[in-house]
Amino acid sequence: MADLFPPLATSQADAKTKFDEKVDYSNLPCPVPYEEVHREAYMSLKAENFEGFRFDFSKGLNQRFSLSHSVMMGPTEVPSQSPDTAIKIPTAHYEFGANYFDPKLMLSGRVMTDGRLNARVKADLTDKLILKANALLTGEPHMSHGVFNFDYMGKDYRTQLQLGNGALVGATYIQSVTPRLSLGGEVFWAVVPRNSGIGYAARYETDQMVASAQVASTGSVVMNYVQKISEKVSLATDFVYNYFSRDVVASVGYDYILRQSRIRGKIDSNGVTSALLEERLSMGLNFLLSAEIDHKKKDHKFGFGLTVG
Repeated sequence: MADLFPPLATSQADAKTKFDEKVDYSNLPCPVPYEEVHREAYMSLKAENFEGFRFDFSKGLNQRFSLSHSVMMGPTEVPSQSPDTAIKIPTAHYEFGANYFDPKLMLSGRVMTDGRLNARVKADLTDKLILKANALLTGEPHMSHGVFNFDYMGKDYRTQLQLGNGALVGATYIQSVTPRLSLGGEVFWAVVPRNSGIGYAARYETDQMVASAQVASTGSVVMNYVQKISEKVSLATDFVYNYFSRDVVASVGYDYILRQSRIRGKIDSNGVTSALLEERLSMGLNFLLSAEIDHKKKDHKFGFGLTVG
C-alpha cells in the first residue's frame, strides 16, 4: 500500500521542486511599457474610425527620409448642450508631413492648414534608455503643449519619467513578477490644471489570452480581456467605470485578419456599433471603409479612404 500511495509530504515536495524548476525568477522577461498594458484590447476596441473621405499619400525620398500628404473632408462633431444630440459642421483639412528614420533616431513633423504643428522625436540615448518628445503648437490659447518622456528598460522591468509644460511631472514603473504576470504603478502631478494622482496596473498573458486591469485615484477603473482564437482571429472585451461620475461602459469587439484585408469592430453598452475595414488592393495601395452607428443619439458615421505608399 505504501508503494501505491506515497506519503503526502513527499508528493508536496515533488510538486514544489517541479514548480521551482519551471519558474526561473532570476530570468524573468521584460514587461510591456506601462502605457501599453491594454494594447491588444485597444487594437480591436479602439480602431481609428472616421467620417467622410480621407486620402493619405507617402513618398520615400531615400532610405531614411520620406514625405507625406493627407487630405480629410467630412463633418466634424462639435459640443452641444444636450449629450444625446450630435451637431456637425462640414470641414476640410490638408496635412503635410516629413519623416526621418534612423536605427537610433526618429523625427516626425506634421503641419495642418488650420495652423497646428505637431512634432515628435524618438532617440535611443543608450541600449536601455530612450528619449521621446512630443510637441503641439497651435494658435488657440492654452492649447499648445510639450511632453518629454525618458524610458528605461531593465532586465525584467521598465520605468518612465515624464516632464511637460504646466509643471507636469509623472513617473511609471512596471515589474515582471512571474513569466506571465506583471504589476506596475504610476504617479503624476500637474499645476495647470491643478491635478495629481496615483494608479496601479496588472497584466497577465499566455499564448492564448491577455487580461489586464488598471485603477487610478482619479476614479477610473479599466479592465480588458482578449482571447486569441487563432493567429488571425481574436476577441476582446473591456469594462470602463468611473467611481466619481458613476459612468460605466462595457464593450465587446473582434479583430479578423484575412489574406488581403483586416476588419475590426465593436459594440458597447451605449448602443454604439462600429467597424473598420482595411483592404489591400495592390502593393502600396489600401482601401479603407469605416462605419459607426450610435443608436442612442440616432446618429451615424460613414467614411472611406485610400492610402498610397
